[in-house]
Amino acid sequence: MDPTRAFVKNVKRVVVKVGTAVVTRSDGRLAVGRLGAIFEQLEKLNSRGFEIILVTSGAVGAGRQRLKYRKLVNSSFADLQKPQVELDGKACAAVGQNGLMALYDTLFSQLDVTSSQLLVTDNDFKNADFRVQLGQTVNSLLALRSIPIFNENDAISTRKAPYEDASGIFWDNDSLAALLAMELSADLLLLLSDVDGLYSGPPCDPRSKLLHTYVKETHEGVISFGEKSRMGRGGMDAKVKAAVNAAYNGTPVVIASGFATDNIIKVLSGERVGTLFHQDAGSWISFTEVGASEMAVAARDCSRRLQALPSEDRRKILLDIATALEDNKSQILEENEADVEAAKDFGYDESLVARLALKPEKISALANSVRKLADMEEPIGRVLRKTELADGLILDKISCPLGVLLIIFESRPDALVQIASLAIRSGNGLLLKGGKEARRSNAILHKVITGAIPDTVGDKLIGLLTTREEIPDLLKLDDVIDLVIPRGSNKLVSDIKNATKIPVLGHSDGICHVYVDKSAILDKAKKIVLDAKTDYPAACNAMETLLVHKDLASTGGIQELVIGLESEGVVLYGGPRASELLSLSDVSSFHHEYSTRACAIEIVNDVDAAIKHIHKHGSGHTECIVTEDDKVAEYFLRHVDSAAVFHNASTRFCDGARFGLGAEVGISTSKIHARGPVGVEGLLTTRWILRGNGQVVQGDKGVTYTHKNLPVNS
Repeated sequence: MDPTRAFVKNVKRVVVKVGTAVVTRSDGRLAVGRLGAIFEQLEKLNSRGFEIILVTSGAVGAGRQRLKYRKLVNSSFADLQKPQVELDGKACAAVGQNGLMALYDTLFSQLDVTSSQLLVTDNDFKNADFRVQLGQTVNSLLALRSIPIFNENDAISTRKAPYEDASGIFWDNDSLAALLAMELSADLLLLLSDVDGLYSGPPCDPRSKLLHTYVKETHEGVISFGEKSRMGRGGMDAKVKAAVNAAYNGTPVVIASGFATDNIIKVLSGERVGTLFHQDAGSWISFTEVGASEMAVAARDCSRRLQALPSEDRRKILLDIATALEDNKSQILEENEADVEAAKDFGYDESLVARLALKPEKISALANSVRKLADMEEPIGRVLRKTELADGLILDKISCPLGVLLIIFESRPDALVQIASLAIRSGNGLLLKGGKEARRSNAILHKVITGAIPDTVGDKLIGLLTTREEIPDLLKLDDVIDLVIPRGSNKLVSDIKNATKIPVLGHSDGICHVYVDKSAILDKAKKIVLDAKTDYPAACNAMETLLVHKDLASTGGIQELVIGLESEGVVLYGGPRASELLSLSDVSSFHHEYSTRACAIEIVNDVDAAIKHIHKHGSGHTECIVTEDDKVAEYFLRHVDSAAVFHNASTRFCDGARFGLGAEVGISTSKIHARGPVGVEGLLTTRWILRGNGQVVQGDKGVTYTHKNLPVNS
């Protein structure tokens, strides 16, 4: 649950207001499907004991559509040539209200819910007796689990025009909803609109950002609104005024989209949906999306200052971080131990707990890896290519940082250290979101690392996100964040790609294979297979499927491999052929990352069958062939389409540190930009620097091109 939405735990009475743009389609007809989804949510809440009060707009719009159609049917061709007079709004309201309530009654009846209609006008609320009676009637209806439906009675309202007169105790259905929320002591007012909530500017402006929490002291008077509702009289301006009025009189308000099929349920479940208005919002500013977006901008600004530093100063930052890790080892271990114990108490898988745990030697190894990064060749500003375009016109292609990275990673807190040090070495700003199970470990590591960053750069170079609710807003910041790296399941990577325009570098399942060919030396094969599976079973580069040539089934070689694995406590699941031969439990799926002392095994006819199996069931991570036949080995290396392919070497070698990259932000199974272990080079891009002496193009007549390659150190 988002911290700013914790109050929903005590919510019982809810006023829900649906706007005209939600109730009707773009052609003016009633949006039956959308209303059905809303009413299903209201029925669920009603059955769970919530007291639901519905305020609806849309009568005038629905009536206008019906009367226009009737007028058209009854008009002659000559009538249609005459100037068309605008229909009377009050007549539209009378016709529309009838159809609207007929639909509402039908929908609620299908859900076995009783509804009731209450039409009110502004003048009614001037009568104190009316207010008392209103409260009594509503309380009686709610006690009977009936849903009261309110609407302003525009047909007999004394307003001059339903769309123009904004005076009185309430002036539209938004302000009516706010008034009812206060009068009837509601715990929450939910205003459903055709947009996701309140934006910092017109929603059509790509620079506008969704505000999840409205802070009166910060936002009042500085937000510009878009156009009014296409059919209703209010628009977002009216909703904000009504929301502020209710919120600062004690009723929290959420403005959210009525187009999403489950937004009402999400709001009452405490999810950060829409824009919240609350009288205490000023004290929550650290939790809002303002903090998340400002965090991204701050990381970008700090990264530019980092890039401007001399190389030796950037190197010193990394050395200071390594020292800080060692100096704060006891505090880091204390916080990590608390995370590990909490994970065990919660019942997390053994593999997750293993990835979560830090040991003294692990922290020392992390510090040493940071020092190795510091000692690497300076990656920023390297001249990769130098070309003389023409006499005195020299073009350089140089390396440069990407900008700002958003990295979402799993339970391993050591990943935070690796990722942060790589970001600093490559000159990038960084936003991190780790797993909740490593919350305390990530927090202390972030504190230690940012504490070693000098003021000339700023500790906001690396931001740590505390809730997953901040991620959707960050994924919209394609003008600030340059690359997203989600480390997790295929579903996580897919969900992230679908939710952002920012480039995504996928790091997903590690379905790694070892294929033991018929020419393999068995002792060598056993050594490689055992290491690939048991050295660190929770790692993404651990073997998950063992493929064995069919000839080893007849010579007893496969049995020796199985005995070796089982002696190390590895549980084996067989494919159809292996299960029959070895009497193993059947594998449920070959596309499965066990991350424990378990793996699949299958018998294949030859190297082509092994490759086909890998391409069908693998994740494109790391594959190995064990063979003494160099031709078969080269065939395997050339034809397997994975990020890393090995001959006679454990899959565990697929690692940034072991590859000499210093560290890695992950192992990419994507094919664009970077593939395999992603170190410093994977976090860099290039730019072009052209130095001239007054040259101009003039239709390519003002220069004689030479296009001569020059030494990069010249």
